[in-house]
Amino acid sequence: MSTTLDELATPRVPVRTPLKRTVLMCKPTHFTVVYRINPWMDPALPTDTALAVAQWQTLYDTYVGLGYEVHLIDPIAGLPDMVYAANGGFVIDNIAYGAKFTHPERQPEGPAYMEWFGANGFDVRDPAEINEGEGDFLLVGDVILAGTGFRSASDSHTELGRIYNRPVITLNLVNPSFYHLDTAIAVLDSGTAAGGGEIAYLPSAFDEASLAILRERFPTAIIVSETDAAILGLNSYSDGYNVVIASRAVGFEQQLRERGFNPIGVDLSELLLGGGGVKCCTLELRS
Repeated sequence: MSTTLDELATPRVPVRTPLKRTVLMCKPTHFTVVYRINPWMDPALPTDTALAVAQWQTLYDTYVGLGYEVHLIDPIAGLPDMVYAANGGFVIDNIAYGAKFTHPERQPEGPAYMEWFGANGFDVRDPAEINEGEGDFLLVGDVILAGTGFRSASDSHTELGRIYNRPVITLNLVNPSFYHLDTAIAVLDSGTAAGGGEIAYLPSAFDEASLAILRERFPTAIIVSETDAAILGLNSYSDGYNVVIASRAVGFEQQLRERGFNPIGVDLSELLLGGGGVKCCTLELRS
């Protein structure tokens, strides 16, 4: 069979394979916005806890439907942001590096998550440095991308590398609306220990030095629009094929389809009032 010029000119869409994921989540039983620690939060605006729970349940059900193993940590009254489980720690090779939060309002979450890790068989490492877990730490291939600028201290990157014996690449965030790395970068394919991996990101969230690193390391990354990023479209979770994203991030959805991914939109608009989306509600447990 001959190949036409049109076929030669059309980029090949890679075949994607979903991987089994194990995650930790926390039901937003006590969700509300009563303080302001990021630009998304406004205590003057009403919040609907029942709606937040219903939207979160859709995310939970989506993960279960995809075959993920989903663990739950009990919510604690007085900790409305505990639903954002990604900030509770970082887990690779069954080692759980605990979180040490910047703002006093969230600091009790760190010990609560570390207690859960310990009770569930993880090797818990108590943090010496300020860090907000997987909110600022993303595993891609053989390296950990680590954000700083608003929450996690750069000193935590050294601690992180020492604990996991992996290279850590520091990226500086400069836009307060994208205060955690997982609001500015989505890991679409986590690659392998030998390297690789694919990401999407928002260039304006980073300083020039960090952008140079991203462009060199990920030359084929998806560049997401300001419009999609502004509804935390990048705050998504992927198993290498299925990518759970904000349902309103329609441009990002199309970009993902063009690359062979299967985007699944979920509405977490109520939880966006606290500054979080899909990935914020999801902590990956890597054994």
